[in-house]
Amino acid sequence: MWAVCAWLLARTSVPALHLSGLDETRYFTAHELARARSFSRGLDWMWVGGVVTELGTLAALVKVLGPRARTIGLGRIGTAVIVGMVMLSTLWAASLPFGVLALWWQHHWGLGPFDVPAWLGEQWGSLVGEAAFGMALIVLVVGFAGRFGRFWPVFVWPVLVAVTALFAFTSGYLESAGTTSVQDPQLRADVVRLARAEHVQGTPVRVDDVSSVTNQVNAFTVGFGPSARVVLWNTVLRLPRRQIDVVIAHELGHVRSRHILKALGWSALLTLPCLVLLELATRRRGGLRDPANLPLALLVLVVITLLAAPFENVVSRRYEAEADWRALNATRTPGAAQQVFEGFGRDSLEDPDPGLLDYLWLESHPTPMQRVAMTRAWAARQAGR
Repeated sequence: MWAVCAWLLARTSVPALHLSGLDETRYFTAHELARARSFSRGLDWMWVGGVVTELGTLAALVKVLGPRARTIGLGRIGTAVIVGMVMLSTLWAASLPFGVLALWWQHHWGLGPFDVPAWLGEQWGSLVGEAAFGMALIVLVVGFAGRFGRFWPVFVWPVLVAVTALFAFTSGYLESAGTTSVQDPQLRADVVRLARAEHVQGTPVRVDDVSSVTNQVNAFTVGFGPSARVVLWNTVLRLPRRQIDVVIAHELGHVRSRHILKALGWSALLTLPCLVLLELATRRRGGLRDPANLPLALLVLVVITLLAAPFENVVSRRYEAEADWRALNATRTPGAAQQVFEGFGRDSLEDPDPGLLDYLWLESHPTPMQRVAMTRAWAARQAGR
């Protein structure tokens, strides 16, 4: 049943295409390729440093915080809250230098201002939500482990899936708060036309001002059902109109394909085995009914997440490719789409053809060259009809 569900979730509307073999030097100059690869290499090392720091911090917490948790004396739930607060605040402090370094790296390459207060303000909203979710999860797990023993994953799983779905639904409203509507009348007409072509009429398209943080072009889709929203960074609006239409159609393609709901389906499939692994990893120490084992559980969770990242990126790239394909069908402007994808390498400094490890662990989207190849494949299929 798990395999059948995974197969159904992995299906997309993209036909079988050959998207490799293009020579990036035909689309990018040597200078552009060198810039993109130097920028990406720096981000790769920051990611490695962040992962090593996170694992080292958690290992230290297992050794230091675990034994001391048993001396807190506030009961199972009270102790879990204290341990959880220490873990989350310590991990946040450990990750902060890498976030500031990444901000400086983007500034160094001309991708945005080095405004740390503005960046911290942008991070604060998501940090509060993540911390609240993390603390609620800790209390839930420890409470259910104390009540149901080693069978706690069976009872935590449906609750966690329901809460995740609730967060995904409300994110459509929360993450679009503070955004504005599309002001340009012609662009508003394009939104209506593209939403009709994607069969998602009425989906709001909003604009978020990110100019204080970055100059890069981006957009995203949040929520599902009535909460579904497309949010454009205001940097997108500096593109020519046909390229803006490609970006909008791509995001509306996510809505049409119900990728948020499919991501929730993957979350439901993967959460239960992950919880079982946490139970097995902590069982010999008394399980998660003992809050002293929370640092170990979080360390195991981080390792599982790290090992699962390549699989998650495969799924994400399939969904992003489907959104690209739907955008091509909706706009029917492969030239504009190709310019957008080339711009990711030229202006946002995405490596057009990253190395294998980078591709497996860090690339949640098809590479710029794969996306250019898709535009050419789409055009060739149309010409052959």
